[in-house]
This record gives sequence, structure tokens and C-alpha cells, in this order.
Amino acid sequence: MPFVTVQPSGNRIEAASGASLLSVLLGAGEPIAHKCDGKAECDSCHVFVHDGRKTLSKMTAAENARLDTIVGVGSKSRLACQALLGDADVTVELLGFGSGL
Repeated sequence: MPFVTVQPSGNRIEAASGASLLSVLLGAGEPIAHKCDGKAECDSCHVFVHDGRKTLSKMTAAENARLDTIVGVGSKSRLACQALLGDADVTVELLGFGSGL
């Protein structure tokens, strides 16, 4: 089972392979917005994946299109609702007001 390390909180969460980052974060009580209920129709669950990007599911066309509309997107950007965990550990950074930044 992979672990998800969350920044800035430093929490380390054990998760199931195949689970979305969003479901793992919400299940652990992390403060992450999710306005569209995981349909890649908004940008509220935008996160940076610092470690383990290659173990996540491939980016879908819908996710890529949504990320193209967000200011501040970089190579580490993913929508937590669309990124499914593989078998390796991942480190994510929560962005925006909900993360305390």
C-alpha cells in the first residue's frame, strides 16, 4: 500500500492503490476543496505532486484541458480528483486558502 505525504501539514496517510488523491485526502480530514465532486469540471482540487508523479494514473484529456485554464500550473500540477494512486509513495502539496497558505 502506498503512503501519501501531505504538505504543508506533514501528515502521512496510508492509502489503497487505485484510490484518487482527493478521496485519500478527504478521508484523512485534509482541507482540500472539491466543488465539482471529482468530475474535473473545476480547478478547486489542484495540487502539486512533488514525489511519485510517475506512479500516478496518466492524465486524462479532461484533466489536461482543465489544467490549461489555471494560472500557476506547472509540471507538478494534477487535479486530486483525477490522479489515481499506483503502488509507490506520493508527496503532494495542497494549494490555496484551504491549505493554510
